[in-house]
Formats: sequence, C-alpha cells, structure tokens
Amino acid sequence: MDLLNTLVDKGLRGESPTRAEALAVLATSDDDVLDVVAAAGKVRRRWFGRRVKLNYLVNLKSGLCPEDCGYCSQRLGSTSEILKYTWLKPDQAAAAAEAGVAGGAKRVCLVASGRGPTDRDVDRVSKTIAAIKEQNEGVEICACLGLLSDGQAERLREAGADAYNHNLNTSEATYGDITTTHTYADRVSTVQQAQSAGMSACSGLIAGMGERDEDLVDVVFSLRELNPDSVPVNFLIPIEGTPLAGDWNLTPQRCLRILAMVRFVCPDVEVRLAGGREIHLRTLQPLALHLANSIFLGDYLTTEGQSGKDDLDMIADAGFEVEGTDTRTLPAHRADVAAAAGGGCGSHGAEGGGCAPCGD
Repeated sequence: MDLLNTLVDKGLRGESPTRAEALAVLATSDDDVLDVVAAAGKVRRRWFGRRVKLNYLVNLKSGLCPEDCGYCSQRLGSTSEILKYTWLKPDQAAAAAEAGVAGGAKRVCLVASGRGPTDRDVDRVSKTIAAIKEQNEGVEICACLGLLSDGQAERLREAGADAYNHNLNTSEATYGDITTTHTYADRVSTVQQAQSAGMSACSGLIAGMGERDEDLVDVVFSLRELNPDSVPVNFLIPIEGTPLAGDWNLTPQRCLRILAMVRFVCPDVEVRLAGGREIHLRTLQPLALHLANSIFLGDYLTTEGQSGKDDLDMIADAGFEVEGTDTRTLPAHRADVAAAAGGGCGSHGAEGGGCAPCGD
C-alpha cells in the first residue's frame, strides 16, 4: 500500500504525515489492520526498539470534583459508585507507589481529582514526591493535579516532579460538548506552564466519545504542535453514572488504527497505551505493543486494569522487554533538546545525553 510506505518513510525520518494521510489511516479497512500495525511498528522500533516503559498510577484524592467532564466518574453530579476520599498522606502514597515500582514501574503518576491544586495542595504533593523518591532512587514522578495557577509548576519542579500530565482529551471544536466548566485553552495553558517550568509534558487524548475521525486527527495534530514528550491514548470506559455511560463506539481494530495514527503523527514521542485498553482491545492487546512503547501497569483511577503479572507476561510473550530505570526512554535528539532547555525529563539513562534536569 503506497500510503503505508510513505508513512513509514516519513516516520523513520521523524517527520509527521499530512492531515489527509492521518485521516487515511483511520479510514483503512479491518482487512488491512495488520498491514497498518506492521507499518507503524517499524516506526516504533526505529525510535524505541522493543522496550516497554511501565507507569503506575497513585490516586491521591478521589471523587468530589467540581468539574463536569462527561467521561469521568469523579465529575460533578456523578452517580458512579466509586471510593471517595481526601488526600492520602505522604507515607500512604509512598506505600502505594512501592507496589508499582516493585512490579517494574519506571514512572509513578500522582493524580488528584479537582479543578486544580491550592498552594496547600502543592505543599502536600511536594512532601509526597520527597517520600517516594527517598525510597525509590531513579523513579520518575509525574504529577496530574488539574489546572495550574501561576508559580505552581515551578514549585512542583523544585519539589522533584519530573513531569506533569494534563490531557487535551478531544479536539478544540468538540471540547465544549464534553466539558463546560473549563476550556480547551485552559488545558493548553497548563501544559505550557509545565513545559516552561522545566517539567516534561505529558498530554494525550480519549477516543470513543462519539468524535469523528477529523476530531481525532485534530487533537493529535494539536498535541504534535504542543510537543509533549509523552502522549497517553485512552479509550473511553463508559462508566455507569456518567453522561457517556452508553457510548460503546470502539472495536479492537479501530483502537489499533487510532494508535497507529498517533504513532505516525508523533513518531519519536512516547506513546502510552492507557485507560480502556483491556475492555476495548481485549485479546488484541499484544498487537498494540507494536505501536505504543509505554503502558500503565495494573489499575487506573476508579476502574480496575489487568493484573500486573498478566501485563508482564503479555510483554514477554509478545517479544518485548521492560525498560529499566537506567535506560533513556526518549530518542537522543529529544532528550538532548529537553536537557539543553533546562527541563523535560528524557526518562533518564546513562547513554549519551542523559538527563541533566533530573540530576543524572
């Protein structure tokens, strides 16, 4: 297929496809899905080999959120049956993180519900970062606390946060259909604040919320322009008690096409297979490892994931290997640019470039 040959050539050079080419990937048939995966897999292996980075979520504060994001069980007005609790203490969070690190997780993602942190919340998270890093030398910390106010990104960076996650989720054109209590521009601003403070930006999307192919391409190209180091790809989990509870719009083949499109548009970026992979990809999960070079280990915020042991078995059986803390995740040219800018964690590694901002 000429399209795939063109996309592979561009991806191996680190170039992005045109918008029309990205749309064409999503329009391929189920009969062609293995060809699409094989082509995008060449690009993945060019920049990341057969390594899989493991990430682990720690939910610091659950429920009680004033925002109305239609996909979220923690939203204002949600009737979902979830655990609701206020902030974990630093030692509790560190103990939770230890389970992920013991399973091979290289990055711990500290997540808290809410519109955004207060300055007191930043103090709490700073103490939690210190507690985790004291016990686990070399582990990366990514904070995900919502919209940031002036100066908070700098304080988190000074506390030892390596990265900050804030997803765009969907296209700017459809954002108002999903959330009304904050704007798409608010999300973009928070990602930019994290980058300006010297943290590695992590920003991605949620597929399966009734969007068109054009919306998926729009948000991925917006992410490409924003230039995060990692792009999580979530597949909507239609949770009872949320407005999108009945939205089952995905097939395993469509999920693979979406992941392939993201890889082609962001060839040298950490593409993370995130929430919803188990229920939407199902038995085709191993094929997704040929597209994404990063996954979450175990459970998510308010939903259960595949067991950590099953994740590790899947990685090994598919012929991949878990990335160690002494290996740099990002290609050298991205890690070196981040280091030269005084920020952005290249995900460590002693091989040329290293990670000056993280002190390695």
